[in-house]
Formats: sequence, C-alpha cells, structure tokens
Amino acid sequence: MQCFALTARRFYSSKPPAILPEAARIARTTSTPLAVRLRRRKRFGPTAVGTSDSTPEGLTPTEFARYRRLKATKKLKEIDGEQITDAQWIERLNERRSRVRGFRTVQRGGVEETEVVGRRVYLPNIIIRLVRNNTLKGEPYNPYEATFRIPKSVTKTDLRSYLLAVYGVKTTYIRTDNYIAPAPSKRNPARKAFKTYKRAVVGLVDPFYYPHRLEDMPEKEKGEREQWIEDNFQIMATRATKKYEMLRLTKGQSKGWNMKEPMATKRSHILRLVAERREKREGLIVDQVRQWREMRKKGKTITLELAKKVTETPATQKTVPVTTN
Repeated sequence: MQCFALTARRFYSSKPPAILPEAARIARTTSTPLAVRLRRRKRFGPTAVGTSDSTPEGLTPTEFARYRRLKATKKLKEIDGEQITDAQWIERLNERRSRVRGFRTVQRGGVEETEVVGRRVYLPNIIIRLVRNNTLKGEPYNPYEATFRIPKSVTKTDLRSYLLAVYGVKTTYIRTDNYIAPAPSKRNPARKAFKTYKRAVVGLVDPFYYPHRLEDMPEKEKGEREQWIEDNFQIMATRATKKYEMLRLTKGQSKGWNMKEPMATKRSHILRLVAERREKREGLIVDQVRQWREMRKKGKTITLELAKKVTETPATQKTVPVTTN
C-alpha cells in the first residue's frame, strides 16, 4: 500500500510551461557544462552575463540546431500539410521528456482503464542534501535552480523520480558533476582526506527561494528565527548540557565543587577565573620579591626552606649569600 500511495501521487505530469520564464532560461544557460559553453562561444560568440542564449520560443542552441536539421530533412510531423513550428516541436519534446512512466492501458469489461505498474521498492540509506546555489558576487539568487549533494551511486533519473514522488517537485533538467577528493598522502599526515560527492543542479518549474541565512536577516527576523530554531531543535540547551557533563566529569570529583549555572559554562566566567588565579599567583611573587629586597637593604640573611620529604625527618636549610645592588 505504501508503494502504491507513493506512486499514486505521480498521476499528474511534471510538464514544464510552454515558454520558460526569463530567470529559468538564464539559470539553464549558466549551469550549462563548461565544454558546451566553450563550443557555443566559439561558434556563436560570447554570451553576456545575466542573459540567456535560447531562442524567443525557449529552444537552446542545441535544440534549435536539431529542429533545423529535422526540418531540412523533412522528418518533422505535419499539421494540415505544413511542418510544425519550433514552438510546437519543443512543446511535444518536453511532453516526451517529462512523461510519467509506470502506467499501462488495459481493457476491463470493455472499458479502457489505466493501471499502475508498481513494485515494492526498498529505498537505500542515502542522504540527499539541499545546499545554496553558487551565486557570484553582484548577481541575484536564481530561484529556478536548486543544488543538491547526492551520493555517487544516485543517477539523474533516480533524483528526478525521488523529488517528484516524495515531494511533488517538478523539474526541467538535471546536470551533475563529480567532485573527487584528493587522496590522503602518506608523506604528509597533516593532509586531510575530504569526502567525494556528486553535485546535482536541478532546474525547477516553480521557483523556490532558499531560506535566508541568519547573517543576512534583519535583527527582528534574526531573533525570531533563532527562537524558532531553539524551540524546535534545542541547540543551545544541548550545548549547555554537554558543557555541564564535561565539567561534572572533570571538576565534579572534588567535594567542594558546586555547579553554578549559567556562569560556570560561560567563556567570560572561565577567563575571569583564570585571570584571578594568575593575578593571585603574580601577587604572591611580587610580595616575596619586595620582602627579599627589604632584607637585602638591611643586610639580613635570606634563608629558603625546602619542602619536606617523607623520607627526611629534619628540614634542611640553605643559606643564600647577601648581595648588594
């Protein structure tokens, strides 16, 4: 039943609009692979930043070249004796690309019905992470794209089906690239090993605005957001509990120790205690030096009492000769 419920949510088609918005076209042009961009720049010239290289009907240079090739060879479908236009051709192509799979037509009692071809699927233990888009300085954030970090074994079809079946997110294109982490060096142990992952840039039919970072929010919204995060995830409470357990396991062994919240876990309180102990220690040293100087001025002998040892019964004394400044 669970499999059927997930499949039943896919009855609608993820058909993109006939004409993509300008922001979606710009996003598609920006996320084009580097080799394709270099080839198009060499053939058609450079494309200005923040613009799209598509036709007014929404065809990319590759799709437009394919349409012209089919039109020249007369392989396009005809309507009323005329070949279809580029807008009609791209609309049919998008319908073909975004068709919903997993259905078949059957005859039951002389009535034609649509049957879901489903099977039980066990999803693997994978993590799909949504991250912010790579936006250059001075350029606006494009809401018609979403960036994910996915495992290397996940394909474009898997990601598209997952977004559509679970979240109902309709996509137009998916581009992936692998980030291979450098292997750790045996000669340089300090060199860290980073995790290899696959990045997927997904084109969206409906715009999606990534939540603002706390650093970008106004003070009022920032406070409300932090309070919401604390109420739902208890981040600060978890940190305070960790600090308490750390202090309890370290200082809690002594009988006179008492936990004074919240001052005992604050950095300012810890630094103040360290400064007080340092000041007390340095004060004792200064007083002892002042006492020795007064004794030297009066010509008295300075004697140092060594610490008593367990094996020695009498305390030994050592005489320091008097020196004059």
